[in-house]
Amino acid sequence: MSKPVPKVQKYMTTSPHTIRPDLTLADAAKTMREFNIRHLPVLSGGSLVGLLSMRDIHLIETLKDVNPSEVIVEDAMSQEVYVISPDSSLDEVVDEMAAKKYGSAIVQQNGKVVGIFTVIDALQALSDLLNTRLK
Repeated sequence: MSKPVPKVQKYMTTSPHTIRPDLTLADAAKTMREFNIRHLPVLSGGSLVGLLSMRDIHLIETLKDVNPSEVIVEDAMSQEVYVISPDSSLDEVVDEMAAKKYGSAIVQQNGKVVGIFTVIDALQALSDLLNTRLK
């Protein structure tokens, strides 16, 4: 008898670090380095308005005559964000992330960000499943 596919909430990172759209990329990079993370949900007034990744910051840093201390998060963030619920099926989420090459999914419940599910979380889920379900 096969076991049911776990929900994202089992593997997501709860209470992720977030950033405001009016802060600078230098502020964002500092937060990412401090907490060893690569994705920051961007919140304005408690609502999700975008996602900033370390890749977004690196792209801006490569531009000539652009100072990350002068560029605000809103100007570099992605406005199209893959949003899921904590009850989303793990297999559906990882299929979508792989197909679209998403590095993360923002987990929302009742309009509030409650977590983030990243490629690292997916790898942890894979490790768990390989070590427990297939042995």
